[in-house]
Amino acid sequence: MKPSLSKAALSLLGLGGVAAYDLIQKKHALLRNFPIIGHGRYLIEKIGPELRQYVVAGNDEERPFSRDQRSWIYRSAKLENNYQGFGTDNDVENNEGYPVIKQRTFASVAPPSGAHAGHEVWLPSAKVMGAARGRRHAFRPDSIINISAMSYGSLSGPAIRALNEGAKLAGALHNTGEGGLSDHHRRGGDLIFQIGTAYFGCRDEQGRFDLGRLVDLVQSAPVKAIEVKLSQGAKPGLGGLLPGPKITPEISRIRGIPMDVDCVSPSRHAEFSDVDSMLDWVEKIADATGLPVGIKSAVGHRDFWEELAAQMSGGSRGVDFITIDGGEGGTGAAPMVFSDTVSLPFRAAFSRVYPFFAEAGLSERITFIGGGKLGLPDNAVIAFALGADLVNVAREAMLAIGCVQAQKCHTDTCPTGVATQNPWLVRGLDPTLKSVRLANYVKSWRKDMLRITEAAGVLHPGLLSMEDVEMMFGQMDVRPMAEVFGYQPGWGVPSAADQEELDRILAGTVPHGGSAPASEHAEG
Repeated sequence: MKPSLSKAALSLLGLGGVAAYDLIQKKHALLRNFPIIGHGRYLIEKIGPELRQYVVAGNDEERPFSRDQRSWIYRSAKLENNYQGFGTDNDVENNEGYPVIKQRTFASVAPPSGAHAGHEVWLPSAKVMGAARGRRHAFRPDSIINISAMSYGSLSGPAIRALNEGAKLAGALHNTGEGGLSDHHRRGGDLIFQIGTAYFGCRDEQGRFDLGRLVDLVQSAPVKAIEVKLSQGAKPGLGGLLPGPKITPEISRIRGIPMDVDCVSPSRHAEFSDVDSMLDWVEKIADATGLPVGIKSAVGHRDFWEELAAQMSGGSRGVDFITIDGGEGGTGAAPMVFSDTVSLPFRAAFSRVYPFFAEAGLSERITFIGGGKLGLPDNAVIAFALGADLVNVAREAMLAIGCVQAQKCHTDTCPTGVATQNPWLVRGLDPTLKSVRLANYVKSWRKDMLRITEAAGVLHPGLLSMEDVEMMFGQMDVRPMAEVFGYQPGWGVPSAADQEELDRILAGTVPHGGSAPASEHAEG
């Protein structure tokens, strides 16, 4: 054999070996789906900092999630070092509305310094969801961070399974999304069942809402609460859209829809037409199921929220929780103009809605949930200071189980098998491995949130107040958060009774830092 042929044969043999390994390994979905050539992506990622520094873009310039943000999520999910060296590369001096968390020099709590201290910390909700209205199955959510609504159909079966199993491992709640409750949701994680305008999972053969079917469904699975979807931040005013190519026989069966035709949900509910009838319907569902019932909505005109607070102030009817979805939130498919320009982003949205309920004396009776890039601790701090009790994460959870932000969700060509029904691409995602990564991400988020809150001198993120954050508008203009958002003293924190109960149940469970041993001459 000629030397050149021998080298070529060895090269082909080597490539064949790499391809075979890529196809059978389960760690990287991208390599399973694209053997050999997928390594190019990891090579580019590895030398990315150098390329961006000299050729392309900075770490904070990409959207919707920057390289720094994605890197923190990936490293957290893999339990790798998620620290940063050489200081911040954020444009602190010139970033309008840049939040600054104020640490306390002396406080009764201090954050632990160990890299993994607090990784298994329990951070439950400061409020008992549904207790204020006496729901039979009121409960205290075990995690302040939970998995947001993403339907089976929009995401693949293995992706839903990874999210649910990961939620179980992390003690978090998993929202089903409006696409119904599939077998992939039944992997042990506690659920919030979402009811959309098409009533998938709880409708009759004519597509009408069926209360009996809803009762049977929630009794057949670990459903802890029911969320009525009014709108979502990425496409408010429009119903859900599942492109025809993503509809498999299983999805067709679960939803009761034809295949090969876009599944377009109505833009409005058929069961109610105003706040008054909506509250009647909410109470009907709560009475029949015993579960807490809430609403999810983006924020546009304020009249809906004013009327909701006014009608709930009587006390006879009301929602148990309100999920505010920011306009910067994600979706599987939406017109660009809706994703880009319709509905307020989270901070403006939440701070517009919360005062209506605070002024009516209702804020302590409602669990407030935030959504819209809150899977990053610095954003979440603002949400809790504004009055959120829980946060939901969607795209951050997708990133944790392998999403590479290819932004192909609407084309059925997601390269990592997360947001596609293509059998070849789906096979690349190993739900057992990815569920652990999701749990790692959730736990890392909670660990970092605990450190931030203890540095600010409080025991729990739900106890963060407007006094703990200031916002920068240029280099010299620093304003208190309460002034920026127009909050009154006492807004944004749980009731005194809830704070006292939270202190009691967390006693001895939250890790604290400390100091070196005191000398015999120590003061105080």
